Amino acid sequence: MNQLYILGAGGHGAVVAEAAVLSQHWESVSFLDDNADQGVLVVDCPVIGKTSMWLDLVSVGCEFFVAIGHNGKRDEILSSIEEHGGALAIITHPNAVISPSAIIELGVVICAGAVINPRARIGRGSIINTSASIDHDCVLENAAHISPGARLAGGVTVGARTWVGIGAVVREGVSIGSDCIVGAGAAVVVDIESGQTVVGVPAAPLKHG
Repeated sequence: MNQLYILGAGGHGAVVAEAAVLSQHWESVSFLDDNADQGVLVVDCPVIGKTSMWLDLVSVGCEFFVAIGHNGKRDEILSSIEEHGGALAIITHPNAVISPSAIIELGVVICAGAVINPRARIGRGSIINTSASIDHDCVLENAAHISPGARLAGGVTVGARTWVGIGAVVREGVSIGSDCIVGAGAAVVVDIESGQTVVGVPAAPLKHG
């Protein structure tokens, strides 16, 4: 499979496309996007149609990557592509460092400068963003997003669709539930229940009103 179609031509899509091109794994890289005109180039990769066009391309023998930042939407589209027999790509920037014993599931992007250490498992559709580090034995469930410069110590668990903000740090052995948001620069030192938004040092649930 030497053709890659990226769903989403925004900023994250540009990062993904550049990593894909630099990896030299695909002969052609193109975008599907609902908000960009057909023929527009994004980091020298063309937009060829709307996002829904992926369904017409499933039988072509290509691979797909969902470069949509919203964790829930990305997870839904990935599930739909898999249900229709589409092949999902894994994209790794050549400047990322990945342990041979780490498990990287389909639909994951590992950006420039990221480090994934031994026995870590990165769930389907997760984003390991620029210069993030995932230490030994961490487990990320599906569609998690570890933002630029975030640090996960050993044995951390991150639930599905959880977003760990830029520059945040998570202490070893901590468990963060699903659908959480960890604010930028937060320091998570205790377990976080699902659905929580936490901020600060040490991180605590965000109070509204």
